[in-house]
Amino acid sequence: QVQLVESGGGSVQAGGSLRLSCAYSGYIYSSHYCLGWFRQPPGKEREGLGIINRRIGGIDYGDSVQGRFSISQDNAKNTLYLQMDSLKPEDTAMYYCAADKGFCSRSKFVRADFEYWGQGNQVTVSS
Repeated sequence: QVQLVESGGGSVQAGGSLRLSCAYSGYIYSSHYCLGWFRQPPGKEREGLGIINRRIGGIDYGDSVQGRFSISQDNAKNTLYLQMDSLKPEDTAMYYCAADKGFCSRSKFVRADFEYWGQGNQVTVSS
């Protein structure tokens, strides 16, 4: 079992920045896990933002946030981060972190095929 707790969301004006954190715990330390960030704008489908292999690194980003968002992790703190810069009103959404056993893959990312999910964290960007 893996637990994910997100924090750091809130409201910001367009052009601003936010950093989301995802603290994880449970049986995630002994195996390879893929960690990811997703979001779901109101009335729209869930969208993948980026994924990272917890043990070996290696990051893949969604096209819509390439160059503005960046993923990082601090394994010593058991925390995954999403740094969001140059925010736009269309970035307004509920943001989720996720974890799944095994290596990351593009198909896993596209299908959001993750077993464990955080509770979600609202990000609102005003114009």
